[in-house]
Amino acid sequence: MKGILNILKPPNMSSHDVVSVVRRKLNIQKVGHTGTLDPMAVGVLPICIGKATKVIEYLQNDTKVYRAELTLGTSTDTQDRWGSTISSNRVEVTKKDIIDTFNSFKGEQLQIPPMYSALKHRGKKLYELARDGIEVERKAREVYIYYLNIINIVDNRILFDVKCSKGTYVRTICHDIGQSLNCGGHMSFLARLESGIFKLENSITIEELNSAHIDYIKKYYLFDTDYPLDFISKIDVESSAMKSLLNGVPLKESFFKSYKKISNNELVRLYVEDKFMALGIYHKRKDFSFIKVKKLFS
Repeated sequence: MKGILNILKPPNMSSHDVVSVVRRKLNIQKVGHTGTLDPMAVGVLPICIGKATKVIEYLQNDTKVYRAELTLGTSTDTQDRWGSTISSNRVEVTKKDIIDTFNSFKGEQLQIPPMYSALKHRGKKLYELARDGIEVERKAREVYIYYLNIINIVDNRILFDVKCSKGTYVRTICHDIGQSLNCGGHMSFLARLESGIFKLENSITIEELNSAHIDYIKKYYLFDTDYPLDFISKIDVESSAMKSLLNGVPLKESFFKSYKKISNNELVRLYVEDKFMALGIYHKRKDFSFIKVKKLFS
């Protein structure tokens, strides 16, 4: 079996826990997720199965969309409501203050990752150091906030949607906004609505997965391996190229059936008789072109 399941991760469950559930249900070891979702958060978690795990490296840069809640006035060591309180302050800010501050966090940002994260320092995960009471200096990373839209403000709680780049910590956005407003704050709710092309509305619950027959899962729940790869140019190749393709032999231009304009060294999807077979690199020379196979999915 190969393909991608769009799992709706419940709270109190790690991303690795979800991988383990899928392994047991499908009786297959080769399973992986496309991007960690915090244990207490809920939402979209694409799970790749079998040879589809080869696409994970191409999906990890996907943008993410979250719905989150920021509670002002209290800061925690984990930057969310599941941590220990480290400071409490009166909240004396106006709605305009909040809106202006949110707007200032859009676009390119430098964000310092939280100590309670799976990033590593000298081979050890930061959250392991944090649990031992050790704090180390973290280098600020560039992230991009495409939008940061406030849905409503009720007392000291702000519900908002955010679309962000890979590596963005939403709880750190909440923490940093709280700091900017001089009252502190923490993330009190998080749901991932989208992970790349995968959305909440086409996800399935753990309960639905466990109660379904394997054949039903294949037919109704399993996305094709190439489903999230539409951003990669497609080339149909002649069936006579199959042997060369499977053996990793570069494909000459004479094997190409149809394709749009492609740039030199561009990653392409290769299909034989409408079946997704491989990813390759397109090479253009002065008098000829060819494709070197990078990953096989057959």
